[in-house]
Amino acid sequence: MLTIHFSREDVLRTRVAPSADPLWELVLSLHLLQERHADPLVNGWRRTVAARLRREEDADRLRLLLALNPPRGYFPDFLTPYQSVDGFEAGLDALRATSPELLRRDLTTLAGGRELPAPAAALARGEPEALHHLADSLQRYRSLALRPYWSRIQAAVEADRTRRARAMLDGGAEGLLESLRPAMRWESGVLEVPDYPASRELHLDGRGLLLVPSFFCARTPVALFDPTRPPVLVYPVDRLGALVPATGPSGGDGRTALAALLGRTRAAVLEASDAGLTTGEVARRLDISPAAVSQHTTVLRNAGLLVSHRDRNTVLHTLTPLGRAVLDG
Repeated sequence: MLTIHFSREDVLRTRVAPSADPLWELVLSLHLLQERHADPLVNGWRRTVAARLRREEDADRLRLLLALNPPRGYFPDFLTPYQSVDGFEAGLDALRATSPELLRRDLTTLAGGRELPAPAAALARGEPEALHHLADSLQRYRSLALRPYWSRIQAAVEADRTRRARAMLDGGAEGLLESLRPAMRWESGVLEVPDYPASRELHLDGRGLLLVPSFFCARTPVALFDPTRPPVLVYPVDRLGALVPATGPSGGDGRTALAALLGRTRAAVLEASDAGLTTGEVARRLDISPAAVSQHTTVLRNAGLLVSHRDRNTVLHTLTPLGRAVLDG
């Protein structure tokens, strides 16, 4: 069982990640890829991705990722840096900056007395070239295994976030924590994960907790091994049907016509703005850069389809009545 201890300050500082976390989804998808009896909702994904990976010329990339991510048990904390809450590139930059000391510690724990394959052993020695090779491998795997399905993954996570937001509105921060049943139990300042594979105590000590809803979290919530890192708890969401590749903007013929008029990405930016999102939130939802979002929102704003409000370091985009009419038309 995992037992997480909250102070009153920790309860107030607990929040839900703003979108699907790209590095957590990547790492957990590697675990699921190696399972023999995975959820039937992702079996098609497993078959398709396995076939794509078999066609890859650089098999060393996959061997390294699989060596670092066994389907059960410990996997290195440095693969899922806290910064990935701000998107894949931010997470990858943090991963590339991992110190040799942390690499050596995490990979020594992973080895557990066993000899690591050569690329992982080079990582454990802190060789910069090995770290950049790992980052390139993660990017390549992501393009094959996650990118074609990202909108479906994000939709499942967004549905869970809506559920948590309602719980927060109805019951405050404690209502949010109580909504995590039955996988977790909240009572008297303690959050328990009964099916956790090890017996652990985590004291938040005023840092709060980042809850990360995850599509590929298969069985039980996951926490970082190192208690000194920013506290994160990843938990599974309802998958909302089989995982199939996205073929274009949702919403039927009207949305398809809108994409033909504006371009697929710009139409998607307009659709995302219907929820009232910041530049960073749109970028994470659509898996594009913040700079690209800014470019598209400028065009849409100049056309009178949305308005943008700056609040300190963020810009919130919402639809104008004309923008909503175009989206609904």
